[in-house]
Amino acid sequence: MIDRRSFLRGAGGAALAAPLLGSAACGASSTKADLAAGGAKAAAAGALPVSFVNESGYAAGAVRLYIVGTDLASGKQARVRPDGTLAPVKLSDNTDGGYTDYSIPLSEAGGLTLPFMSGRIYIALEDKLRFKVVEDGNGNPALQYPAGWVESDPNFSVLHDTVEFTHDESGMYCNTSMVDQFSVPLAIALSGERRQSTGRLQPGGRAQVFDTIRADPDFSPLVVGDRRIIAPGHGIDSGRFSADYYAPYIDRVWSRYGGRDLIVTTNQGTFTGRVNGSGQLAFDGGVAPISKPSTRDVFFCDGALHAPNDGLNGPVAAILGAALNRSTLLNTADHPVTDPAAFYNADITNRYAEVFHEVAEDGKAYGFAFDDVSGFASYIQDHAPSSFEVTLTPF
Repeated sequence: MIDRRSFLRGAGGAALAAPLLGSAACGASSTKADLAAGGAKAAAAGALPVSFVNESGYAAGAVRLYIVGTDLASGKQARVRPDGTLAPVKLSDNTDGGYTDYSIPLSEAGGLTLPFMSGRIYIALEDKLRFKVVEDGNGNPALQYPAGWVESDPNFSVLHDTVEFTHDESGMYCNTSMVDQFSVPLAIALSGERRQSTGRLQPGGRAQVFDTIRADPDFSPLVVGDRRIIAPGHGIDSGRFSADYYAPYIDRVWSRYGGRDLIVTTNQGTFTGRVNGSGQLAFDGGVAPISKPSTRDVFFCDGALHAPNDGLNGPVAAILGAALNRSTLLNTADHPVTDPAAFYNADITNRYAEVFHEVAEDGKAYGFAFDDVSGFASYIQDHAPSSFEVTLTPF
């Protein structure tokens, strides 16, 4: 089973890539038929046809694609060429002003296929994204990803977003994500055992997201013009967001469960926890105690809320992290909560994540890394995939 949360946390910051597991100019948009042109072509074994639909309002000539990640056969970092083949990243690729040019123009994406890899599809509008190949700690070529939430990053001014995926012998696992930032509204569809889709916002959804965040005095500094909204965890790191935002809520939670039990149910069973004299949330059943998290831990779903892929501690930490982001811990002691009407009702909550669920047509979004708890993430999978589709939806 793919560890979706590690996938989402793995690319935070302008760090080296690792195995993985965010004012529209008008122009003539390409139709689905136009972009699927190219038809069937000889493809490498395991290749998955991927098509792109441009409903964004941007001309096709303004759209560039980048498919980068890890070659699952070699474990090396690689990028996809327009013919669907993998090429390892190399230091000598830094030929475009010190950066690579791995872009695939949308007009050349007809007939594109995805090989077995774990990675991201970046979609950039109007300008190129600047990826740089550097040496990692072991002296191997590694790719620096764009960090649209960092003002000093060369991609800060570029309108772009991503789709994340793992494609291997067992199937295709994919999602849209706002975990780091939100800029371009994207939707995905997967065909195979059945037809599935997710990620599409309601008409006017992008504008509603920007307007809602701008109107909130705590979250409004995360808005960067009409370019993007930075996720609050990254906002903390850049000084745009309060590092103590969640502190009063966390204090109330820790006080509440110092005197009563917290019940968490996972696939492994039901575990009972209570805050002990050391200030840790201690569970029975061999679950490691959880220290009192910081606001940053909550938004990043890490630190005290780190969820190892061990089947025991990870699910408990994930459920607790989701409950903190959705602010449900003071309303009930039984978790996870599965009724979305109970989410985001507290005075302190993750308003950034909340608005994406409000405007998503299916109510699903990846607003934080534990948003898959109880099935609310914009994530789909198929064990016999036949095609994958990414849509740049209307702005």
